Amino acid sequence: MKKLITLLAAGIFGIGTARAADIVVVVHPAAQVPTPEQVADVYLGKSRAYTPLDQVEAAPIRAEFYRKATGRDLAQVKMVWARLVFTGKGLPPKEFAGADAVKKAVSADPKAMGYILKSDVDTSVKAAQTLD
Repeated sequence: MKKLITLLAAGIFGIGTARAADIVVVVHPAAQVPTPEQVADVYLGKSRAYTPLDQVEAAPIRAEFYRKATGRDLAQVKMVWARLVFTGKGLPPKEFAGADAVKKAVSADPKAMGYILKSDVDTSVKAAQTLD
């Protein structure tokens, strides 16, 4: 019975999904480390200091990243990017399927910025900041 309650709690409260403390913003190894404000500005289309890279929309890490990095949920972020696209002021971040694809893209572009789980960080990218 105790196991059943634990499993139900895990499902209801999202335990086992990407926790905010496990999410790391990554940049090219030669890039400067961005501030939290710069990360938010890049992912909300307010800055072009870096090229933002997203994980696919269905990835649990994506919603948690935006909540912690920008203070907005996915619907709000979609509205921001829709407005920018409509006015010709920007294009939304390109999507990548998983940490390996994000790391490959970040390591190939000194202006790229992405996010992955802390456990996926390796020497191909620089861990710029941990979100909590």
